[in-house]
Amino acid sequence: MSFHDGILPREGFHADVLGGLVQHSLLNPILTIPVLLLANYHQKGHQLAAQHMRTFSIVKVAAALGVMRLLNGWLSQRAVNNGVTDTYDWSKEIVLITGGADGIGRQIALMFASKNVKVVVLDVQPMTYEAPPSVTYMKCDITSASALSEVHQKIKRANGGQSPSIIILNAGICKGRSILDSTARDVSLTFEVNAISHYTLAREFLPSIVEANHGTVVTVASSAAWATAPRMVEYAASKAAALAFHEGLSAELVSVYKAPKVRTIVVNQGHTKTRLFQGFNAGGGFFGPPLEVDTVAEAIVRKVMSGSSGQIILPGFYKGLVANFRSLPLWMQHWSRIDLVRVMKEWNGRQVDLGGSPAVAT
Repeated sequence: MSFHDGILPREGFHADVLGGLVQHSLLNPILTIPVLLLANYHQKGHQLAAQHMRTFSIVKVAAALGVMRLLNGWLSQRAVNNGVTDTYDWSKEIVLITGGADGIGRQIALMFASKNVKVVVLDVQPMTYEAPPSVTYMKCDITSASALSEVHQKIKRANGGQSPSIIILNAGICKGRSILDSTARDVSLTFEVNAISHYTLAREFLPSIVEANHGTVVTVASSAAWATAPRMVEYAASKAAALAFHEGLSAELVSVYKAPKVRTIVVNQGHTKTRLFQGFNAGGGFFGPPLEVDTVAEAIVRKVMSGSSGQIILPGFYKGLVANFRSLPLWMQHWSRIDLVRVMKEWNGRQVDLGGSPAVAT
């Protein structure tokens, strides 16, 4: 499984490409600050600045914004990493992925395997691909504490007593029904898989990570955590709960467990072309194109292997739009949610049987 190295992203030319160009040019202090220095300390530069005052004013604003952007990014990274660094030996780490039999989880597993990293996949559905030697599949209902405990013991026996140090909470389901059409089991199962299982997995696998003060917990949430739509209310609510889990865990690792080196990553991806969301019509186009599965998986793998905490928002344009959806005026939020009824009209996500109850797995 190779990583993408093309000039354009897998989704082709869209808003993120333009945004990247602006960030690396107009908002790049390495380019704008020398221009300001020349304008102030070089005779020819001073003359040009006087002749093109409006352009020079734009450069000054761009330089200030660029410096603020870099400073904000540095402060954010230092904060979420608690001001401490850590190193990873990827020949010794074990990555645990829930929902890794298909979809995003499958590609995450294959990408780690391409780096010769040991991977354990937990899923209720069988593998949809031939697992490389470094990938081990274990059938497991992640909503069951006893099943997770049994699997944990198997992992340790197979690895000389070692527990996974990287936990990727990727499994997710969606029923695609309105509030009145959904059953109590629909709602409870969605929350059990998409949110409550995070707590069960944490209770089972986090203690060894905390004790070692080393490891990473990745929560695959969704952009739906910020903006829900008709016929996917329980899914959006469960993803909002997953986002809150990530935020709370990040704080508790420092304030309660005294494990500041443990990394946490949350993923808020837009519509991704998995079988979970077949028929989904986001209609994002230029500003929010449907994401290729490999795009999301690669972003997660790269972030994990960087050894740092953070947030992955895809497409990047969502950072300013969807992430701040709730800060919009109420009338705009309400009309937008009503309009989103279109996105689930043709939805026919893949159904998987989970303990006698149909579910949809990523």
